[in-house]
Amino acid sequence: MTTRIAPTKITGLYGVVVKKVSARMFGRVPESMGVMWHHVPALKAGMRFGQQTQKWHACDENLKSFAHMAVASLVGCSWCLDFGYFMAGNRELDVERAREIPRWRVSEVFTPLEREVLEYAEAMSQTPPTVTDEQVESLSRQLGAAGIVELTTVIGYANLTTRSNVALGIESEGFASACGLKTLAERETAGSAG
Repeated sequence: MTTRIAPTKITGLYGVVVKKVSARMFGRVPESMGVMWHHVPALKAGMRFGQQTQKWHACDENLKSFAHMAVASLVGCSWCLDFGYFMAGNRELDVERAREIPRWRVSEVFTPLEREVLEYAEAMSQTPPTVTDEQVESLSRQLGAAGIVELTTVIGYANLTTRSNVALGIESEGFASACGLKTLAERETAGSAG
């Protein structure tokens, strides 16, 4: 990985904790952690918010995981896509469908609700967003008001992390392949399947 800002040394008491947790989780400290270490308060804030989203349960975990990965695929964040796939495996989510996220529009493994969630994640991630009243109404009926708000917040957070990583040149570090998951499907859209 060639990041746009060179990683710095991870130091201090918090650095010791981060290194131990990273080693336990990944077997090593991700290079991206050294990039973010240049601004520890920003790193902590992002990590804290990400951890908070994992404690919410108004929306199905598979749907939130798929939505985050759809954002990563659309934006082009190989780090988030790889990490999301790795975490799906660690959380015992549906990794066979998760690996298909980059080609969700042509893949036949997704339910109608999952397809709506993936389309919503992409619509939120456009500039400007292309979300429609119909999308929100349909998802609200199926997920409930709390569910759609939670999903929307998770997608917003996914945009923060994916766009930050792409801007800083942070790329995949091979988490999924290191734990034996199949390679992610290549991104493909309905228009290119032709």
